[in-house]
Amino acid sequence: MPAQPKKKTAPSPRSAATPTTKVPAPPALLVEIVRALDAKKAEDLCVLHVAAQSTITDWLVLATGGSEPHLRALRIEAERVLDTARAPIAGTDGGEPGSGWTVVDAYQIMVHLLTPAQREHYALERLWRDAREVAVPTLLAPPAAPRKPSARPAKKIAPPAKAKAKPSAAKKKAAPSRRPKTR
Repeated sequence: MPAQPKKKTAPSPRSAATPTTKVPAPPALLVEIVRALDAKKAEDLCVLHVAAQSTITDWLVLATGGSEPHLRALRIEAERVLDTARAPIAGTDGGEPGSGWTVVDAYQIMVHLLTPAQREHYALERLWRDAREVAVPTLLAPPAAPRKPSARPAKKIAPPAKAKAKPSAAKKKAAPSRRPKTR
């Protein structure tokens, strides 16, 4: 029996993100959310660029809170940042009381807040292993200061020099005489 030619298939969305795929610059809102969560003592912050793997969001922020009240404080802080930026929030889901997992969906940015046990159990980083991870320390670094001017002062352009008029003979001062002074 002759071998049938293999059918060509389109690459899967998961294979689209390769190690050479460049991650776009994170939006300012994402940076603000990460900084706010860090300020509220979120642990194990992780930012994933999932645009190549997901049709519903571009960025995932994963953070661990030590307890249910800590998760609630982290959620409130994320919502505050989004409200301040006037960013729409598609929804918030805290699951059942005591579930240990809260999600804040802001369309292009989705924030997952989990207790340590739920973070370990669901292992979202492993689930999204094809996504590109963004280094959180670069997001937490203060913004670069504007460049200072060089140490050399800029050259000032002198106004054009005026032509000096030659003094006329009448305006010339007479040379002082060398006569001795009499008393």
